Parts: sequence; structure tokens; C-alpha cells
Amino acid sequence: MSVKSKSILVTGGAGFIGSHLVDRIVADDPARVTVVDNFFLGEASNLRHALATDADVEVIRLDAADLPAMQDIVERRGVDTIFDLAVIPLPTSLVYPAWTVQTNVAIALTVSELTRRGLVERLLHVSTSEAYGSARYIPMDEDHPHDAITPYAASKSAADRIIESYVQTFGIDVTVVRPFNNIGPRQNPGSYAGIVPIVVKRVMSGQPIEIFGDGEQTRDLIFVRDTADLMVEIHDAPECRGEVLNVASGVETSVNELVRRLLKTMGAPDHPVVHTAPRPGDVRRHLADATKLRKVIGRDIPTLSDDALAETVDWYRGVLA
Repeated sequence: MSVKSKSILVTGGAGFIGSHLVDRIVADDPARVTVVDNFFLGEASNLRHALATDADVEVIRLDAADLPAMQDIVERRGVDTIFDLAVIPLPTSLVYPAWTVQTNVAIALTVSELTRRGLVERLLHVSTSEAYGSARYIPMDEDHPHDAITPYAASKSAADRIIESYVQTFGIDVTVVRPFNNIGPRQNPGSYAGIVPIVVKRVMSGQPIEIFGDGEQTRDLIFVRDTADLMVEIHDAPECRGEVLNVASGVETSVNELVRRLLKTMGAPDHPVVHTAPRPGDVRRHLADATKLRKVIGRDIPTLSDDALAETVDWYRGVLA
């Protein structure tokens, strides 16, 4: 089930991870690629590379939770596989919790139902490590309990359960992947930005870096293009059908250490850093057990390199200048 010569639909395909995945799929010569995005966080500029190729790429502004509209698109474009990345993100759930939960659950229901109806052959649903909550044990394997802390995490955990119910009841062909913390170009630098664009923006503007809590909370960091590569490999591997897989490096990094690396990369190692009150719902430790993924794809997972971090910083310097 290679993406080559297939019709692929990517929900959330104008977003951070989604747009890198679209670039990766286009490189494998698919029959066509359809991007569905409501552009809440996605940017048309993220798809510039994919649209500049000779590939048949169509971009549709739509809420992926809209089942009738999604069915029309799937039938018109003859979609074989859906990569489901559409999501309302964690920071939004702290401001608009009800909308976040309703939308994320509805998206999972929509893609599950399209698969149940036999309109697509295969679904790769992108969940999140946030569904696990703070680690009960380290490293966190795919059987780690779901201890969702935020409304976002609860909505993604619920989405996983909905998809699992469709697998058990209707036998649909689904793989669920749980990415840990992605770093790279194209992550939203605005109101719902991640830590890297926030650090870059504050250094450029001469403001101190604010770290929630003591900064010793940890994350498992992976470069976004490595995640895109892994998602395509997972899709193409028959052994991954019906599986749940962590997508992560298996290396634990504290927020303090990431900020130090970023400041060193920017040539500002002595830039002021202040610690503020802990953020509501912030998980304490995240470290993936990537054993299952390594076994399936037969290779090691790259860690976040200094070159990848430098490329990321350079990209943000360009867009924030």
C-alpha cells in the first residue's frame, strides 16, 4: 500500500506537520494529493513547494469535521488513503475548550465513517503523545495509560477511542500514530506558537525568555521532516496495519536544555531567561518508547540535530524579520 500512484487526502495539510507530509508524499509520485484545511492555523505559503511541482495537488478550504462535504471530496478525487492531521491544538483548548473538544472528536468520527463506508481503503490517524499525560513510567510505550490533562489531550484521547471502536466493530484499516514533540520550520509563530518560535521572536526583539515553571519538564523532540518520512514509511508497511505507534526519537530533553541549545544556535547564550508560574495542564515528563517503531521500520530514529535546530532558527528569523 505505497503512496506511489495512489490518491491521497491529507487533512490539516497546510499546517506545520501536515505541509511537510504533503511535500514528502508528493516526492513519491502519487496519482493525486488533496489537501483539506480550514486555515485556522495552516498557511497557504506552507504548500508553496508542493504546488510548484508537477503533481496533481488540490487545496480545499474546509472543516474536516464536515462529513457530507468530506464525502463529496473523497468520491470526486477517488481517494485511496486519508492521512488525518486536522486538529485544534493544545493552547487553543485553554481558551476555547468546548470548541476544541467538539471539533477534534467530530474529525475523528468523520474520517472513521468515511473508512467504514468503504470510500477509502486506508486511514492513518495522527494522535498525540499528550493523550498519555505526564509519564507514569519512563519510557512511555503505546500501552501507557491515558491521563489526559488538558481539554485538547482529552479530545485526542477520545478520538483514539472512537477510532478503536470502529476498528473493533467494523474492521476498518487504520494505523494510529502518536507523534511526540516536533521541531522545525513552519510551526505557527503567532498566538498559539510553540516554544521555538517564541524563543526566536523574543531574542530578536530583545525580550527575556519566559519559561513556565522550573523548566525541568521534559519533552521527546524530533525534527518535523523525520516525522513526515516516518509517517509515509508507516503507511507503506503492511506490518503497521491496525497498530498504534509512537513517533519519537526516544531521547528526553528538558525545556531548559532546549532553550540553552536555541540560544547557543542564535549566538545569544547569555540572553536573559526568567521563570514564571507553571502553565495549566503542562505535563512533567515525556519520553517515548520507540522500540515498536524501530522494529517495524528496521532502523534507528534520528534525534534532533544541531543542524536541524539551526535550519529551524534560520527559517523563523526569516519570517519574523
